[in-house]
Amino acid sequence: MSKKILVLCTGNSCRSQIAEGYLRYFAKEKAKIYSAGVETHGVNPKAIATMKEDGIDISIHTSNNIEEYKNIAFDFVITVCDNAKERCPFFPSKAVKFHHNFPDPAKTTGTEDEILEEFRKVREQIKNYCFKFVKENL
Repeated sequence: MSKKILVLCTGNSCRSQIAEGYLRYFAKEKAKIYSAGVETHGVNPKAIATMKEDGIDISIHTSNNIEEYKNIAFDFVITVCDNAKERCPFFPSKAVKFHHNFPDPAKTTGTEDEILEEFRKVREQIKNYCFKFVKENL
């Protein structure tokens, strides 16, 4: 039976979307992946673009609020930013919680190239984390 994994972030626009993309890619049919935010900010176009560079299409992802998933019995909840961990609502489930604070590439300032470089750097950190997570937990 496949596991249910929720990736949680503040706005469900960058880090959680990237993590959802990689977890789906690495887990295949071993897990059903969801992502949500304690708020919804829409999927960041730069997150879509940097994932596309790595061959993963997240353009059809939606930005979801955590409330939409309150009736799902998750096996794992992964928070990908400290803010989400602090504000994470209590899940009345047996979900095993994981936390890793990734920098927010959407807060990067500078030239277009510098901003994209930060998105790529964070994408690689999340990719490595997701690969390891799937290998060790699924």
